[in-house]
Amino acid sequence: MGSTGSKAKSSARSKSKAKAKPIQQELATPHAAPARWAETYALIRGMRARMVAPVDTMGCDQAQVHESDPKARRFATLVSLMLSSQTKDEVTDAAVSALRAVLGGSLCVAAMINAEESAVAGAIGKVGFWRRKTQYLKQTAVRLRDEFDSDVPQTVDELCSLPGVGPKMAFLALQTAWKLNVGIGVDVHVHRITNRLGWHTPPSKTPEATRLNLQSWLPKELHPEINHMLVGFGQVMCLPMGPRCDECDVRAAGLCPSARTGSSAKGTKKRKPLWPAKEVKEEVKEELQEGASPRVEVKLELEVCEQKPEID
Repeated sequence: MGSTGSKAKSSARSKSKAKAKPIQQELATPHAAPARWAETYALIRGMRARMVAPVDTMGCDQAQVHESDPKARRFATLVSLMLSSQTKDEVTDAAVSALRAVLGGSLCVAAMINAEESAVAGAIGKVGFWRRKTQYLKQTAVRLRDEFDSDVPQTVDELCSLPGVGPKMAFLALQTAWKLNVGIGVDVHVHRITNRLGWHTPPSKTPEATRLNLQSWLPKELHPEINHMLVGFGQVMCLPMGPRCDECDVRAAGLCPSARTGSSAKGTKKRKPLWPAKEVKEEVKEELQEGASPRVEVKLELEVCEQKPEID
């Protein structure tokens, strides 16, 4: 009876995997690189170096710092990503900490499986869709134990086969948990900002279309950093409503076709400036060599932004 049941479960898993459609990795015809994209990229990187956004202190990469076991570190990263959908970074960060506490001090697969569903739900009750995510976390832990030696999978397709995990989470999990650079994690910030910049012709309608466009022309060495860079930029500067165009170096350089200018830029309520009006931009200029990509190095300064993030 037990053997028959095991075979049935194995068969069901095999059928499920067979039906899963592989995640598309490239376009048949690459998207052309936007004009002056490298200059725009360097300006955004320069602004990000002068701000601390919520994602810098409460992003998925922070979930693993309290874990010592490598598998637990990777699982904590995945859990953080699964909780982050439709949830502010502050709420996700608090939920991860609460969940770690109710699981006995470590976010590991075994503890998640052994925990009562009500305990998990109580810990993550403030995140968006917490009931559904509670089920996803429990189901994912069992899958990881049974099929992946209690570890996070190392391919996009395997990650996307887990309940509640999509391409954005999968690419970010691979980058953060395994240091694998196989694609770009595109969320609402990356999708919104790159369209505002006019980097998609025609404008992309979905995050997946945005990802495939970007991957076709953006140098691969920049793939791991662009999500973190643009998420923070979107949380602080290029807001979904009332973007700070009047303080944006990209607008000042005439590189943003969507920038508000004149009276439209001043139409939002008065806000405390993010930084002094006079900015030294020589470092950005030095980065821009003909045909070269911006440097990957970033210098962080002690300037904390109080702007609340949007819901991802």
